[in-house]
Amino acid sequence: MSAQAARAPSPQPPILLREMAGPIAVLTLNRPAARNSLSAAMIATLHAELNEIRDDKSVRGLVIAANGPAFSAGHDMKELTAHRTDPDRGRAFFAEMMNACSAMMQAIVHLPKPVVAAVQGIATAAGCQLVASCDLAIASEAAKFATPGVDIGLFCSTPMVALSRNVPRKQAMEMLLTGEPVTADRAREIGLVNRVVPAGTERDAAIALAQQVASKSAYTVKLGKEAFYRQAEMSLADAYRYAAEVMTENMMARDAEEGIKAFIEKREPTWRDE
Repeated sequence: MSAQAARAPSPQPPILLREMAGPIAVLTLNRPAARNSLSAAMIATLHAELNEIRDDKSVRGLVIAANGPAFSAGHDMKELTAHRTDPDRGRAFFAEMMNACSAMMQAIVHLPKPVVAAVQGIATAAGCQLVASCDLAIASEAAKFATPGVDIGLFCSTPMVALSRNVPRKQAMEMLLTGEPVTADRAREIGLVNRVVPAGTERDAAIALAQQVASKSAYTVKLGKEAFYRQAEMSLADAYRYAAEVMTENMMARDAEEGIKAFIEKREPTWRDE
């Protein structure tokens, strides 16, 4: 081996891993040394994968997991701080990153397939936002959740959007104003996660939950997920009007016709996802 070859840097591992568990895609944050912080590259890579999964009919569900002791520590503060020396003291870069991250989180919400977070460790700030943006969440007993921006003079305003749509206001405000972490059990009590499982089993549990949803009609899941998030932003009367329209449309679908017929005939339905 030449001296030059010996000095050549080893290739860096990918920051995001993708694998398939049957019809479920598993995206794994893979920056354990950086506590899986959401760098510009991580946000862009995640968003690109979400777009690809959205259009891939062979994928019926998604699990977002992470390697290392932390699920995600939120935004990459070293990357953000490096732009303090920009002529505008970083304003343009900060705006770009916050908007890019917000768009990625909304891509999770708008994905027409179920998204389940598998949280093995601490999820803070935008990492907590990532969990809250998923449709469902499985947490290890060792997991903790926090929005600690207030401790460093940076209120978790964008994480607040997802958090406040998951948990009651008083509990959301307590997390945002104190920055104190909550345990996995407490996160389940306030509605931030669905289930708490023994450490080391959260990924398998998340995949199993995603597979359970994936066994339903993909058309029905897509229709229902979109309706769930849309009606939540409406007044009660508008929500009922909209939901009635959705149910009428759903009743006209082939899968609804088949599902109801199978129920009456006491057999398993055969979905066509239409």
